[in-house]
Amino acid sequence: MMAEGADLFDRLVAESRDDWAAYVDHSFVRQLGNGTLPARAFRHYLVQDYLFLIHFARAYALAVYKGQSLADMQAAFTGLKAILDVEMDLHVRLCGGWGLGPADLERATEAKATMAYTRYVLETGMRGDLLDLHVALAPCVVGYAEIARRLAADPRAAAEDNSYRAWIAEYSGEAYQQVAAGARATLDRLAARSMTQQRFPQLVTIFRQACRLEADFWQMGLTGAF
Repeated sequence: MMAEGADLFDRLVAESRDDWAAYVDHSFVRQLGNGTLPARAFRHYLVQDYLFLIHFARAYALAVYKGQSLADMQAAFTGLKAILDVEMDLHVRLCGGWGLGPADLERATEAKATMAYTRYVLETGMRGDLLDLHVALAPCVVGYAEIARRLAADPRAAAEDNSYRAWIAEYSGEAYQQVAAGARATLDRLAARSMTQQRFPQLVTIFRQACRLEADFWQMGLTGAF
């Protein structure tokens, strides 16, 4: 059981433990942390994640539109700006090492896992309200912060021979951790305004589906290495 006063994100995780664990402790994640992930797997993932972020930027733009207050709009804009100015820049820098520029990334063919996840989030946002949309976004924006913080605690993550230390450092860094903290706070603010006891199971369903799609996205990266 969750301790009294737990935030909405922790409550969602507590009701989705198996799906959450399959996502945050996926083999892709473990190999990323210890530096054994095949380079082809990371490259395939990173190219697809660039396409993924384009659609997630649209989802945050939708959240700006759906905002009922300036606070709603500012919170969504923070997420949008993090994608456009930080995350996509990281992908361009890393992919540049393979001779891939932004135009190459945008021309890449979307994998089925990319389409499934991004369209699920956008469709959830279109048919639901702002809380539905932010719950669908949460496994990604908060999950990456949690994953990277855990990986960064392992000395292998920062080892010179770990080719993925830049990725881990980016998502475990203070700037991204603040984005994730803001996303958690936004969930609580929206829940205080529009969540009921009867609605909570519906939010769990959204959250669990997004976690499953995240795990599929990691698996897509591994499969792309072969």
